[in-house]
Amino acid sequence: MAGSYNRIVLVGNLTRDPEIRYVDGGGKAVTKFALAVNRKTKQGDDTMFIDIVAWDRLGEICNQYLKKGMSTLIEGRLAIRKYETKEGEKRTAVEVVASDMQMLDSKRMSNGESGGSYAGAPRSAAPAGDAGFDDGGMDDEIPF
Repeated sequence: MAGSYNRIVLVGNLTRDPEIRYVDGGGKAVTKFALAVNRKTKQGDDTMFIDIVAWDRLGEICNQYLKKGMSTLIEGRLAIRKYETKEGEKRTAVEVVASDMQMLDSKRMSNGESGGSYAGAPRSAAPAGDAGFDDGGMDDEIPF
């Protein structure tokens, strides 16, 4: 049997400010927010509201820099979990567990910084838009 692959990339706008909580007695940070993701259909626009969960350092960064309405790219994995409410009702939660986040707004943020990329773990690669990228001398022409 072939291996499995669970990866999702979403681009959308935050529907609310992120909410951070600390679990394990103040240890791990967990931040929750939702993205509104639009797609065009023959009947018009279709909007999905997708719950996002970011843990540890990425969660703290999302809480610090993201605000309602911001355009954001989230990369992560799809998670489906089942739980029971206090009243004994069985529920299912579908959410994306973020591993990488990139702010897409080009306008200046309130703290004076522009968009940037943040991953759950430090990266050694250069940030997007690195001036050292060599396009092989190609113009804006697509070669195919």
